[in-house]
Amino acid sequence: MSLRCKKKGKPTLKTKYVALIFVIVFASCVTISFFFHKDNIKEVLCGYTTKNLPIYGVERSDKHISISFDCAWGNEYTDQLLAVMKEYNVKCTFFAVSFWVEKYPDEVKKIIDAGHEIGTHSKSHSYMSKQSENEIIEELEYSIKAIELASGTKVQLFRPPYGDYDNLLIDCAQKLGLYTIQWSVDSLDWKNLSGNEIAMRVISKVKSGSIILCHNNGLHTAESLPLIFADLQAKGYTFVKISDLIYKDGYKIANDGTQIKIN
Repeated sequence: MSLRCKKKGKPTLKTKYVALIFVIVFASCVTISFFFHKDNIKEVLCGYTTKNLPIYGVERSDKHISISFDCAWGNEYTDQLLAVMKEYNVKCTFFAVSFWVEKYPDEVKKIIDAGHEIGTHSKSHSYMSKQSENEIIEELEYSIKAIELASGTKVQLFRPPYGDYDNLLIDCAQKLGLYTIQWSVDSLDWKNLSGNEIAMRVISKVKSGSIILCHNNGLHTAESLPLIFADLQAKGYTFVKISDLIYKDGYKIANDGTQIKIN
């Protein structure tokens, strides 16, 4: 007995109506989704984010970069850092916790007199994403006041301790006129790498608009600086303060934290 395949018949009118209804419903869902989630779609297509992000780096083509030092404990190496930066005509940004500022007011004066700047690194160096709005405001206002009193300069920048942040923290900082700053190049000097290891790590990762993270009490940070400065300056890079690197208005922040000028 032979088997024969049955020929498929033409679609019925009922089948056509079902298919048409499905297409209409699907198109409606896509349209509704677009209007309710258009910001997310814009992020994917354009590479921008509508979420609150700190500035990790800056889109620039002029080879301007910044090096920064977090100050929370100790001042043993600060004079060495300042001496090397003076030798290489480098300007930088220090982010200081208020109790460091209060303990070492002479260091604050040296930093400012050398032409560098100081941003706040909070009052207590805690995980601020776990704090309430009132606690965040108190931390920032206290630290701003302490730094401005010791330095005689206005605080414009804020770096969250541990790089820890959420939308609320960045909102609070913005309300106080602060730009929240992260980093795009981590020296890992807190791991007590050798001066050469720190330098090679930084040099290999830097590009125009980079923000480099270091610490004022890193065991071998001061040793690494001549290597970093000599190499990068020979390649045409210029070290500027973060407040001179970032855009103050007319910008967007991409999904990777890069600040981009839009007008």
